[in-house]
Amino acid sequence: MDVCFDRRELGRILNVYGNMVANGHWRDYAIAHGPEQATFAVFQRAAESPLFRITKTPKLDRKQGAFQVVSRDGRVLKRGHDLDAVLRVFDSRRFSVVDD
Repeated sequence: MDVCFDRRELGRILNVYGNMVANGHWRDYAIAHGPEQATFAVFQRAAESPLFRITKTPKLDRKQGAFQVVSRDGRVLKRGHDLDAVLRVFDSRRFSVVDD
């Protein structure tokens, strides 16, 4: 059985996504799910690699927490058991829009 975000989790993620789109930082997203992990990837442009990936890995829940935010270069910016706490990483980061 594949790992998926539940309705509440996806609602929280889409709320952050909507705010970032409204502020001009993000423009597209993709959702992937598999047997080990679910991923919500955000893009500035659809043809690029994702700026950030929000992942859910239930196997890690008892250790570091099931949720994490990973940057484009693979660094884990935040991880934990509580999705809302993990998503707060986007409240504190300074974002700049790169002009075309």
